[in-house]
Amino acid sequence: MESIEQVTKKLHRATGEAIKKYTMIEDGDRIMVCLSGGKDSYTLLQMLLHFQKVAPISFEIMAVNLDQKQPGFPEHVLPEYLNELGVSYKIIEKNTYKVVMEKTPEGKTTCSLCSRLRRGTLYEAAKDLGCNKLALGHHRNDIIETFLLNFFFAGKLEAMPPKFKNDAGDLIVLRPLALCKESDIEVYAQHMDFPIIPCNLCGSQENLQRKKVKEMISQWENEFPDRSSVMLNALQNVSPSHLLDKNIYDFDVLE
Repeated sequence: MESIEQVTKKLHRATGEAIKKYTMIEDGDRIMVCLSGGKDSYTLLQMLLHFQKVAPISFEIMAVNLDQKQPGFPEHVLPEYLNELGVSYKIIEKNTYKVVMEKTPEGKTTCSLCSRLRRGTLYEAAKDLGCNKLALGHHRNDIIETFLLNFFFAGKLEAMPPKFKNDAGDLIVLRPLALCKESDIEVYAQHMDFPIIPCNLCGSQENLQRKKVKEMISQWENEFPDRSSVMLNALQNVSPSHLLDKNIYDFDVLE
């Protein structure tokens, strides 16, 4: 296992590159960091706290957790952790768990509805808390997996943008870990001994398409090392004229 210094340096470098490349943070920003209790969101918070200290600009951080009222959710863990860090935070209580379980047909996965409900609640919270930006913990692997899920199952070329505006146009959403490897985050989380809270709502669903795609990428990596880096580069190196979408390339003018 790499030392904490080595893996921290790699994550700082990748996060810093994403922040700079996609102009994520500006002076005076008030950023709501969505904290789920998983390794990714803990790492996201630590990365932004680091850059809050070293960046030549000033920005605020507000950590927010959505308590979805899942059975057995340890409500004390995040407040204790955040109090110890000295980070401003807000715990939002909303029983989306009940809604998801009532609305999802038996045998169907809960992730889609859960995600929509959670996202809407967090967007509203950001506005209520006076935050102009919201940060999510999605990393490089999440982006690649989403692209392949859309490619194979949804019939569209779409991934997760590192920065975008919400539909209402009044909030900018950031993914500062967009260039970070999940394997580095895993090592970092182990070193940091984060108080991980498992997602009991969807974590036990064995037939998720995302899980199958993750396994497929892992097999590719074993046979052709660092394929994920190549795929991430491809998502940053798009040639619209070599695709088939008339909405982004005017084939008519070639006449």
